[in-house]
Amino acid sequence: MSLLDALRGRLIVSVQAWRGSAMDDPHVIAAMARAAQESGAAAVRVEGGEHLRAVRARVDLPVVGLIKREYPGFEPYITPTLDEVRAVVAAGAEIVALDATARPRPGAALGELIAAIHGGGRLALADCATADDAAAAAGAGADLLATTLCGYTAETTGRTLPAFDLVRELARLQRFTVCEGGVRAPAQVRAALEAGADAVVVGTAITNIDWLVRTFAGAADKVS
Repeated sequence: MSLLDALRGRLIVSVQAWRGSAMDDPHVIAAMARAAQESGAAAVRVEGGEHLRAVRARVDLPVVGLIKREYPGFEPYITPTLDEVRAVVAAGAEIVALDATARPRPGAALGELIAAIHGGGRLALADCATADDAAAAAGAGADLLATTLCGYTAETTGRTLPAFDLVRELARLQRFTVCEGGVRAPAQVRAALEAGADAVVVGTAITNIDWLVRTFAGAADKVS
């Protein structure tokens, strides 16, 4: 069975923490990733070299890896240059996620980044905001197309998430389609699959303890 076949119709858990959070610790991230594995996740999505290495040492699941790095004057920050691609590959992730929007990037072109990912023997997951992004990424050789950045670019600000309409558009491109962004409930996982997603990523609703506590604490504050 191929890697993508193993992910088809399954849940990918994004195990990430806000910068500065007590959860932003390789041991904590690795423990949460292991818990996701033991509870039925098909893969985990992890950010950062140290976190990736810690997760790789503790988890047998496929890892979708990325490194967030900001470059002055440029908006893309998800694995934006060849340096980050190489670091994710070296950390052992089977799939490398990268910003695939049309926004100017600080280094190599999208096609060069994807070629480097393939050169490292990994699959390329294109984080897209629009159907045009996805079409360009597919043309550049991306193996997976995700809705990750819908709602997070100037062009897509205010879009309703999860972006089931974008899922349908991506599915027409005949590439492995991933619904990511705004999935908060099991019913939405099913809706994403019914819309044409091959796999669904859930992060905040499962692993972001900071967001969860603030949400529940905020509800309590309103009646106190």
